[in-house]
Amino acid sequence: MAFWSGTVASKVPRKILFMFTLSLSVTYLFYSLMSCYNSLRFPLQDNFAYQARSAGTEDTTLVRDQLYATSPGLAEARFSTAVSVVDREAGQEEGGDHVWTGTQRASATEPTRLRAATEGDPRLNCTSDYGEKKLPQAIIIGVKKGGTRALLEALRVHPDVRAVGNEPHFFDRNYEKGLDWYRDLMPSTLEGQITMEKTPSYFVTNQAPKRIHTMARDIKLIIVVRNPVTRAISDYTQTLSKKAEIPTFEVLAFKNRTLGLIDASWSALRIGIYALHLESWMQYFPLSQMHFVSGERLIVDPAGEMAKVQDFLGLKRIVTDKHFYFNKTKGFPCLKKPEDSSTPRCLGKSKGRTHPKIEPDVIRRLHKFYKPFNMMFYQMTGQNFEWEKQEESISRGSLV
Repeated sequence: MAFWSGTVASKVPRKILFMFTLSLSVTYLFYSLMSCYNSLRFPLQDNFAYQARSAGTEDTTLVRDQLYATSPGLAEARFSTAVSVVDREAGQEEGGDHVWTGTQRASATEPTRLRAATEGDPRLNCTSDYGEKKLPQAIIIGVKKGGTRALLEALRVHPDVRAVGNEPHFFDRNYEKGLDWYRDLMPSTLEGQITMEKTPSYFVTNQAPKRIHTMARDIKLIIVVRNPVTRAISDYTQTLSKKAEIPTFEVLAFKNRTLGLIDASWSALRIGIYALHLESWMQYFPLSQMHFVSGERLIVDPAGEMAKVQDFLGLKRIVTDKHFYFNKTKGFPCLKKPEDSSTPRCLGKSKGRTHPKIEPDVIRRLHKFYKPFNMMFYQMTGQNFEWEKQEESISRGSLV
């Protein structure tokens, strides 16, 4: 310092030394600000993700509408991807039912299409990373082999529905893991979107009504029901595909075939006693919080049934007849891309199994067994599903 003061300072004017020092300080400050620019900058006003996080319910709904409206490719890609993974997800479940999926098993193709649809537009990459995980506001609680998978996948086409693909089985098998574990399984949602899941075994689980009521008293419940005789045969057919050594349907259905005593303890038959199970749910929930979907009408008129479901959930009717194509050869509806003539997406390989031939006398005895329970169910729900008119068609055999 002494050297500097005695040598340099004596030769350099003090004014020039001051200006040099000041310029160094300004330069240092400039680079410091540049280095932290990313942490100081604000999102662009047209960034939908930012707006969705900070806006209220009405604004968020508008933002979400803009998100899908500004890029048809995203909506199409989301629809295609959701449908293509159905077969893979259903294969991991016990009791999966009608499934609409692609003609080929999902591979890297659909995710690639989704990325291609969203690349180049940063606004479209926010759907899975924003929002928050919430407990479901609606649950498809049953019934097994009724059409729950078909219903869920059709609902997942709706932009205001976010649903778990696999069955969580929280209220029957994993309840001890707690609500935090359950919530963590749910997809993230924006304001105005509905979180859903489906586990058909809930409907026949004694503890499920009380447990769900404890979680959310105002939750909406959806039950997909099907002719109990058809449902039982379909249930048996699925089991038979996995365990070829099991006894015949006729052997399992009767305690005493000669006396005609039905074995109602067999789960395939017990599930179809809908009135018995519904009674447990009505102890905790009013009928106004339940919606019953006809599995038969879901096949012959999927758009009509979907309209009712969307109304029940308070959703705009977005999933309509343009999303469905009825395949006369297979005998069930297929999902297709909206306003697109490409190949429709139908039931996966694990679905559409042909029923084994059941003796007509067994069919008649089962109809007689279920009839009083069906009448009771009609009275409880205020709906007539007309299953008694289907005996003849069931006797001839049909698809699962």
